[in-house]
Amino acid sequence: MLLPDCEALFFCLLWIFTTFVAKNFNLQMDAPTSPRRSRKALIGINLLIMTLVAFGLGWLAFAWLDMWTGHGDEVTVPDVRGRYYQTAVSELIAEGYAVEISDSVYDSKSRPGYVVDQNPRRNTTVKPGRTIYLTINALSPKTVTLPRLTDISARQARAILEGLGLKNITQVDVISEFKDLVMGVEYKGRPVSAGARVPINAAIVLKVGAGDESLAADSDSVAAGDAEISTDRYDLF
Repeated sequence: MLLPDCEALFFCLLWIFTTFVAKNFNLQMDAPTSPRRSRKALIGINLLIMTLVAFGLGWLAFAWLDMWTGHGDEVTVPDVRGRYYQTAVSELIAEGYAVEISDSVYDSKSRPGYVVDQNPRRNTTVKPGRTIYLTINALSPKTVTLPRLTDISARQARAILEGLGLKNITQVDVISEFKDLVMGVEYKGRPVSAGARVPINAAIVLKVGAGDESLAADSDSVAAGDAEISTDRYDLF
């Protein structure tokens, strides 16, 4: 460690300094007074004092830095992946770490509320009190807001849904003269419109026009026939 070596060197220089000052003081007491010699000795003593003061300040700075950064104090990060997040947080705090939930993801293959990742990784050497960032599997799926998907092509609607993170998309053809045009959107068998919120793992059904004009004409004929029958039934004149 750096601190004991600096301390030994500091006291060694201090001993040299006191010996030098004492020797020069005895020589000046024994020798006749000489202004030039006294001046040289005074300059030498002042230079030595400045050197020792500078070294002493540097040693104090290093000592303070070692204490402030905890030089030499290191711990190994434990592995908390696969544990329920409350249990993981309690264990890390008990060992002196700070903990933050940095992110949450939804993975249907993992248990909700369990730690799926951590930073720093396990067995990493860190300072005591280091913050450990945890990523947990969300307790419920993330939800997204559906935009307007009707009256656009099926390819465009699918691209928009995939951009939102929706992957379970089914396309069903319906009778319409407009081929590949989205006529409606369903979730759990019910129509949904723009602004509806659905979970990220929702199964979305796109009702897309088949483009068969003959089917559309037949459908219109059937509807017209039903209307005529209904009119005849109630015709009292």
